[in-house]
Amino acid sequence: MTSALLPTYARAPIAFERGEGAWLVARGGERYLDFGAGIAVNALGHAHPHLVEALTTQAQKLWHTSNLFEIPDGERLGQRLVDASFADVAFFCNSGAEANEAAIKMARKYHAAGGHPERYRIITFEGAFHGRTLATLAAGGQQKYIEGFGPKVDGFDQVPFGDHEALRAAIGPETAAVMIEPIQGEGGVRPVPPQCLRGLRALCDEHGLMLIMDEVQTGVGRTGRLFAHEWSGAAPDIMSAAKGIGGGFPLGLCLATREAARGMVAGSHGTTFGGNPLAMAVGNAVLDVVLGDGFLDHVQRVALVLKQKLGALPDRYPHVVTEIRGEGLMLGLKLAVPNTEFAAAARAEHLLVIPAGDNVVRLLPPLIVTEADVSEAVARLEVTAAAFTAAMRGAAE
Repeated sequence: MTSALLPTYARAPIAFERGEGAWLVARGGERYLDFGAGIAVNALGHAHPHLVEALTTQAQKLWHTSNLFEIPDGERLGQRLVDASFADVAFFCNSGAEANEAAIKMARKYHAAGGHPERYRIITFEGAFHGRTLATLAAGGQQKYIEGFGPKVDGFDQVPFGDHEALRAAIGPETAAVMIEPIQGEGGVRPVPPQCLRGLRALCDEHGLMLIMDEVQTGVGRTGRLFAHEWSGAAPDIMSAAKGIGGGFPLGLCLATREAARGMVAGSHGTTFGGNPLAMAVGNAVLDVVLGDGFLDHVQRVALVLKQKLGALPDRYPHVVTEIRGEGLMLGLKLAVPNTEFAAAARAEHLLVIPAGDNVVRLLPPLIVTEADVSEAVARLEVTAAAFTAAMRGAAE
């Protein structure tokens, strides 16, 4: 039967009907260990009782009023995020792409408000992914996503990942900002070294540029800190976040210093659904857990166990897994076999992982994952890698 859905996804032939913690249950009753977490979205796993209670309680009271009126839980969530971060102000929206659009507009408006509207160009990095809108596609610069959608939105200059000289050379009189992911997710789980983030902060200060950090995938505890840039000690001027902040409910966030946001006055930006009472109830519930005593310590501890257990794979299966990358619970396996085939083979072992660029598969388990879950996941990865190795030996004989 022909589907009524637009065919923009190559969907795996599985439908899930319920989940609990780090596990999903398909319609047929099969259990899958979820090390994708909805692409780093289900930060607290599936059916977390505190999130369920927050959402259902709020749903019985009020869903939506629009930003024409005060939303007290939004004020509360914004203040909590400001208190826990570098920022002075917060803007809520619905997705990571929207959060990045807000960040881009804010950086340009900062210079325009200071009398320099000619400063609108933003330097980004090859391999980056910032969203699927026309502007965020241009920011990411990946041709496979841009092709066929008309001329690329002007104002973005890509430089090679890790090329400091190219970065410095790209700065000109029209440059407004530099935009970077502390760890490239879609680009292959490629971390930016802490010293490079500190150097980037100094470079932006030297040239009067806004530093935008895209923490859509890395934020809200994913690396063991509330935001990944905290490990470097280098703070941005503007930062986007999404995915984990809603724990599965659509929620995006743009944080900024008051100076960076000086141009964003009434009427300069907006959203119909962003920051509605349902989203704010869930966002506050997520922070209750993530900022609770010992939670980020748990993330760091279980992440270390996962990375240690994964460390044996390149030695045992060198023709399948060549490198372990990433930080915290955002890890990648660099492969010598096609990553889509490896992900499908892992799925056959009832383990969900996510392909990324540079022939990597991502491991993005819920932050509530246990050491027992980690051991089970690594055992299933071992079975997957061993099957590829056996197939290669058979083909060679």
